[in-house]
Amino acid sequence: MRGVPSNSAKMALAACLAVAIGRGAGSRARVAAFSLASVTSSSRVAGRAFGTAAGGSASICQRSNQGPLAFFRRSASKSACGAITALQQSAVATDELEKTMDVTHPAFEVVTKDVVTEYGAYCTLYRHKKSGAELLSVATEDENKVFGITFRTPPSDSTGVPHILEHSVLCGSRKYKTKDPFVQLLQGSLQTFLNAFTYPDRTCYVVASQNTKDFYNLINVYADAVYHPRAVSDPMVHAQEGWHLELEDKDEPLTYKGVVYNEMKGVYSSPDSLLMRQSQRSLFPDNTYAVDSGGDPAVIPDLSFEQFADFHSKFYHPANSRIYFSGDDDVLTRLEIMDEYLSEFDASPESKPGSVIDWQEKKFNEPQWSRHSYPAGADQPETHMVNVNWLLNDKPMTATEELTLGILDHLLMGTTSSILRKTLMESGLGAAVTGGGLSDELLQATFSVGLKGVEPDNVVGVEDLIIETLTKAAEEGFDEEAIASSMNTIEFQMREFNTGSFPRGLSFMLGAMSKWLYEESPTGGLKFEEPLAELKKKIEEGGSKVFQDMIKEYILSNTHRTTIELVPSKTLEAEQLKDEQDRLSNIKASLSDKELDEIMTKTKTLKELQAAEDSPEARATIPSLELSDLKREVTEYPIAVKENENESGVTVVRHELGSTSGIAYVNFGVDLSALSLDDAPLLSLFTRMMMETGAGEYSDVQLSRRIGTHTGGVSASIFTTPVKGDDADMSAVSDGSKMITKLFIGGKATSDKADELFSLFKLVLTDAKFDSKSKVIEMLRESRTRIESSIQSSGHSYSNSRLGSRYSAGGYISEKMGGITYLATVKELLHQAENDWPTLLARLENMRSTILEESTCRDGMILDITGDSKVLETIQPSIDAFLESLPGVSNGQKLQDFYTEKHPWVAQAEKEMVEAAPIVDEGFVVPTQVSYVGKGGLL
Repeated sequence: MRGVPSNSAKMALAACLAVAIGRGAGSRARVAAFSLASVTSSSRVAGRAFGTAAGGSASICQRSNQGPLAFFRRSASKSACGAITALQQSAVATDELEKTMDVTHPAFEVVTKDVVTEYGAYCTLYRHKKSGAELLSVATEDENKVFGITFRTPPSDSTGVPHILEHSVLCGSRKYKTKDPFVQLLQGSLQTFLNAFTYPDRTCYVVASQNTKDFYNLINVYADAVYHPRAVSDPMVHAQEGWHLELEDKDEPLTYKGVVYNEMKGVYSSPDSLLMRQSQRSLFPDNTYAVDSGGDPAVIPDLSFEQFADFHSKFYHPANSRIYFSGDDDVLTRLEIMDEYLSEFDASPESKPGSVIDWQEKKFNEPQWSRHSYPAGADQPETHMVNVNWLLNDKPMTATEELTLGILDHLLMGTTSSILRKTLMESGLGAAVTGGGLSDELLQATFSVGLKGVEPDNVVGVEDLIIETLTKAAEEGFDEEAIASSMNTIEFQMREFNTGSFPRGLSFMLGAMSKWLYEESPTGGLKFEEPLAELKKKIEEGGSKVFQDMIKEYILSNTHRTTIELVPSKTLEAEQLKDEQDRLSNIKASLSDKELDEIMTKTKTLKELQAAEDSPEARATIPSLELSDLKREVTEYPIAVKENENESGVTVVRHELGSTSGIAYVNFGVDLSALSLDDAPLLSLFTRMMMETGAGEYSDVQLSRRIGTHTGGVSASIFTTPVKGDDADMSAVSDGSKMITKLFIGGKATSDKADELFSLFKLVLTDAKFDSKSKVIEMLRESRTRIESSIQSSGHSYSNSRLGSRYSAGGYISEKMGGITYLATVKELLHQAENDWPTLLARLENMRSTILEESTCRDGMILDITGDSKVLETIQPSIDAFLESLPGVSNGQKLQDFYTEKHPWVAQAEKEMVEAAPIVDEGFVVPTQVSYVGKGGLL
C-alpha cells in the first residue's frame, strides 16, 4: 500500500494485530495447569510458561489438543497469524536435513537415528561418552531455534526443593556473575522464549531465539547456570528464593520470607489448586507424586541449605539430564558447545538410577473418599468442591491405546456439548466443571472430573451422576457424528501442528520428554500416523465399541478411584496464620540474644544485597549482541488490503504464505462502536452464547459436531486496543482517547471445506440462539466462580487493573469488562437472568441487532485470510458468496475514523470517571494467605 492508508485499511492492520495476539480461531488451551500434574513456572517472567489469556472469548471443538502426543496440550491458542509464525520458515533443503543425521563428534556416540516424517524432523540421539549425558538433536527448517535441559527431579517431601532450585540456579553462576542473569537476558536478548518450570518429577530450562549468536549466548548462560550455580555455595540465594527468617527489631515478631514461600502461599490459597493437589496425592500414595514439588508453605521452612545443595548434587549431574536442540542451526556446533560443559564431569552410575520414578500400583480394592478444607471468605457461599479421579494405568500403554484415550477424553469432555461435561453443567448440581479430564504428561495417566459450587446436599449426587453418565456412555456408545467430530478435531490438530507464537521446537521437546524421561524412545510419542491408522481401522470394524470398551476397562471396572471433597472453612485462614505465628513465636523464644542478633544481621545483609547494583565487571560477564549481529533486513509478511471488495463495503486482508498445508485461516471482524459502553461487560457472555447455545436449526450439540467435523475450530472473541492518531509520534504511547473495538469470529479449515467455514461464520453471527435461560444462568454461574477463584490466585492482576481504571479511559473500560467491577456485573446479570429473564434476553437481542443493522456496519467489517496461493485461489468463490450474504447494506456510509476521532466508549468512560467518587485508597477482602498490593499514579 502506498500513501496514507484509509480508515478501513488502518483497521485492517489492526485486525492483523487482533489475530496476532492469539484472539483468533483455535483451542481453549489446557496449558496453564494440567488436570492433576502441577507445573510451576519461574515467577520472574511476566506470564506463565504456558499461560494464555482467554477473557472475552469462546470457542467450540477443542478443549485442547488431545491424543497421545502430550505436547499438543502445551500449544498456545491458534490464530490466523499463528500460521505466519509457524509456517514461514527458512529455506533449508530436505537433503541437507538428512545429512545432519550423519554428523559425529569424538566426545559423543550415536545411540539412535530417527525421522519424524509427520513434522519433517530429523532426530539423532547422542550420548556424551565422559559424562553420560543424553542429547537429542532435532534438525528442522524452523529458524526459531530451541534449546532445553531437563533433569529428572523427583522430590521425597513437600519442601519444594525442585521449585526453589529452579529459581535459584538462575541467580548467577561460575561464568556469569550478576545476581540475576535471567533479568539481564530478558532485557537485552532477542529471545523468543526464556523460562524454566518445575513438574512433579522434572525441572526444565528452556531458551529459544531466531538469532543464532543470541541463541548460543542463551545456551551458555543456561548451561553454566544449571551445572555451576552460585546458589549451591551461597546460602543467601537459598534464603532469598526459598525461605528465611526475617527480623529487624528484637521487639518485633519473627516472620518467614522468600520468593517461593510467598508464591506457594498464594497457590495454597486457591481452592482450585488445593483440589488439584489433593486429587494427585490421593491417586499416588506410594510414589513421588504424593508430595508437592512446588512446595507446601507449611513444610518449606523445613528445607535446610545443606539439603538444598545436596539435591542439586544428586539430580543435576549431566548423566541425569536430557539435553535438547531443535531448529536450523549447525548440529556440530551444538555438540561442541555442550562438550565444553559436559567434559568436566565423569559419568555417575548413581545419578540416573537414583531418579527413576516408581510406578504406582493400582492397589485400591474399593473407591476412596476424603474430605479437606479450603479457605472461604465471610461473604462467600458455603459451597463444596467435588472431584472424582482414576489412575488409569500401572504399566506402559501402546501408542494406539494412548490415542484412543485422547479421543475418548474429547468425546467425554472436549467441548461444552460433550456428554460428560454437558451433563454435569446442565445438572444444576454445581457452578463449574473441575478436573480437566485426561492427564497423560507424567509416567501414569489419570482421569479427573467434578464440579465446584456444589451445595452440601448435592455432593454425593455429583459422584453418582458422573458414574451414571459414564455407565450410560459405556452401554449406549457414541453416535457416528460425535466420533467423526472428535476424530477430525484431533487429527486436524496433529497434522497442522500450529503452535501460534509458542515455539514449535519447545512443543516438540515437551512431547519427546513425556517418553524420554521414562527411558522410552524420545520420538515414539511424536509419531501419530500408525496409531491413527490403526484406530481408524478399529472404528471402521467396531464403531463405538472401541471407546465403550475403554470406558469399561480403564474407568468403570477400575477400583483405584478417589473422590475428593473440599469443604469451605471461614476459619481456616486464621487457623493457618495462628499456626505459623505460634511456630515462629516458639522459635524466637528458643533463641538466645546472640542468635537473634545473627538473624537481624542476616536480614540486613540480604536486603543490602538485594538493593545493591551489580558491579560493571559482573554486568560485563553477561553476553550481549552487537549491532552487526542483527539482521538488517526486516522480515516482511505479505499483506494485501482490498477495501470494498466486490462492492460489499467490506475490507478484505490477505496474507499469502509459501505453504499452509492446504489450510485457510480466517478471521472476520465486526465493529462494536455502535454499542453503549453499558453493554460492553455483556460481550463476554454474548460471544459464549454465539458458540455454545446453538444456532439456526442446529442445537448446541449439533453445532459443535458440525464445527468439529468440517473445520479445525471456530471461535468468537472481543478485541479492544488503543491506537494513536495519524499525527502522533510513532514512538509515543497512545493517550487512550482513540481505540478500536471489534467482535471477531475466527476459524480454520482445509480449502475444500471453505464453504462450510464461511457458512458457520454467518450462522453464529446472525442466528445464534439467545433464548436459552438455563444456559445463560449456567454460563454466568461458571463465570462468577471462575473470576472469584482467579482473584484469589492472581490478585495482583486485578489490583493493577483497578489502578489503571483510575487514570485512563482505556483502563476504565478494561476494568469494566474484566476486573472487579466486571465480577459485580456478572453477579447482577445472574440475578437478572434468574428473576427477570425477558429483560436480559431483550438486551442481548438488541445488542446483536445494533451491531448488524447499523448503517455503517459494512464499513466496519474486516475479513482477514491467511493461506498459500493455491488456498487463496481455491477459496475465492467462498469469499465472494460470504461477502454477498452478509447482513447490512453497502450504502457507502463510512464508519467513524477512530484514528482521528474519540471513540464513543471513551467519551462515555471519561464522563463516568468525572462523575465517579474521588480517587481514594481501596481494599478488598479475599480469603488468601498472601496480600496483593498495588500503587499507581500518572507519570
